[in-house]
Amino acid sequence: MDQPARPPIPPGVDLEDEIDRLRRERNAVILAHYYQDEEIQDLADFLGDSLQLAQAARDTEADVIVFCGVHFMAETAKVLNPTRTVVIPDLEAGCSLAAGCPADRFQAWKARHPGAVTVSYVNCSAAVKAESDLICTSSNAERIVAAIPEDRTILFAPDRNLGRYLIRKTGRSMELWPGSCIVHETFSLKKLLALKERHPDAEVIAHPECEEPVLEVADFIGSTSALLARTKASPAETFIVATEPGILARMRAESPQKTFVPAPPEGTCACNECPYMKLTTLEKLYLSLRDLSPVVDVPEPLRSAALRPIERMLAITEGRAATFDDAVALVG
Repeated sequence: MDQPARPPIPPGVDLEDEIDRLRRERNAVILAHYYQDEEIQDLADFLGDSLQLAQAARDTEADVIVFCGVHFMAETAKVLNPTRTVVIPDLEAGCSLAAGCPADRFQAWKARHPGAVTVSYVNCSAAVKAESDLICTSSNAERIVAAIPEDRTILFAPDRNLGRYLIRKTGRSMELWPGSCIVHETFSLKKLLALKERHPDAEVIAHPECEEPVLEVADFIGSTSALLARTKASPAETFIVATEPGILARMRAESPQKTFVPAPPEGTCACNECPYMKLTTLEKLYLSLRDLSPVVDVPEPLRSAALRPIERMLAITEGRAATFDDAVALVG
């Protein structure tokens, strides 16, 4: 994706003050994912995981949505809010899961399983959402799968690790797309076990996007928001956290008396950090508000097609529909 040319930032600009000023002038809301750098999290009007951010994007009355996350999240906000301006600080903020599931290949895979219910993890493009029957996030995936009639075949894309975890949790058989997250597949089991030996009283918490061997040694598995909630509710004083380490800033803020240790990746790289999430900077956030660009748009009829499975997800998650069939009857 090509980045638009932008005039430079004048010298001496206080970026945080200017971001606050522009936010008021533009009637803008800043949504940020937990994996953003701490300085971005601190400026957000709303901080959350993918499900919480989708709900916040749907419910906002702001004229402008500035999405500090990755591209598929900003796309989802635009799908839910076609009349509002949606901008993202860096157009290159993509996702390995979304990139690894092209819409044409997804459509061909779906065609090989006629009559199946297709459930796509929210980490996918609007084009893939438009080809799906249901969307899920890691927060609501079990509930979404459980809502599908047991006599229906389920296709699950694009994260095979989350899919395997759901098979284990729900007992449902599913055909899995062979995708994975470049962050969550990098954690080293050997180093994690060594870390457990150094912190014998620590609780290991992991995101279900992690590989199976890591999940097998975890004391608690959950979505980003569930991991955060666990650190507040658990009596443990030390946590080894197997997910993107941006969440540690919020964990430390909400439980300052506790110790949080990021699970180590293979090698000596910082591979446990999402390179796409880290593309957002204060400078880019300021420029996106100043210039109202880069704009994220989802044209019709793609937007309407992508909206339907998202609305079905929200109807089930929020208790307005008990089953997949109920959700189809409610929203189409």
